[in-house]
Amino acid sequence: METGHPKWRAPLIWRTAQPLARVVVGALARLEVADEIPKRLRPGPLLLAANHISPFDPIVLAAACHSVGIAPRIMATGGLFRAPLVGAAMRHAGHIRVDRGASTAAGAMTVAADALAGGAVILVYPEGRISLDPGLWPERGKTGVARLALSCGVPVIPVAQWGAHEVLPYRAPKGLVRALARTVTHRRVVRVRFGAPVDLADLAPDAPGVARRATDRIVDAITDTLAPLRPDEPDRPHYVDPGRPVDTSRSHRRR
Repeated sequence: METGHPKWRAPLIWRTAQPLARVVVGALARLEVADEIPKRLRPGPLLLAANHISPFDPIVLAAACHSVGIAPRIMATGGLFRAPLVGAAMRHAGHIRVDRGASTAAGAMTVAADALAGGAVILVYPEGRISLDPGLWPERGKTGVARLALSCGVPVIPVAQWGAHEVLPYRAPKGLVRALARTVTHRRVVRVRFGAPVDLADLAPDAPGVARRATDRIVDAITDTLAPLRPDEPDRPHYVDPGRPVDTSRSHRRR
């Protein structure tokens, strides 16, 4: 069906960066990917909603997405876009800048909606930050991904990852050398699982409070997708990063 929006194709820089991400991850860890995305959904439009546990996990997700044949546009914090080299690469790769709390934040939603209308796959972190939950379980999510899914009528795939928190420290680049030495000596297993689509069919887009209900349902799905990746760490992770602060104010308890 004609949407009036051009079909998005990943730029060359992103098509090159994704296999490079697989090389980087492979040098530091063993990547295991489990995939439940229905074949009919892969071309897009599609939203991928992932948990966020480490500065390293965007590289892990880029590698995992490449392994299942998906080149998503990533909604990322404006701080990355302000970095001299990384920012230019992010812009040229077609990723979407989100300045949380700024007047331009709404513009990111418009860009994302246009991208979905063009058939893109968008990767977003509903938590909006690296989790500070003491157990590294997903925190209470922001409503942006739910509002996009409901307004654009696109499916949401929960994406769970585990192990990236053992590769790079929370405060990287502080402690980076020691962490990389440990990682190279004892290669970690990094697991990513693409879950089944989240069922939002019963939610009316204009109903009061629907964005929060949909968000909680999406975070529940991420949590349920994560649980099988850490069966021997049901409460707290075995590895605790001493530089990671703890904040329980946004805990989302679904086990």
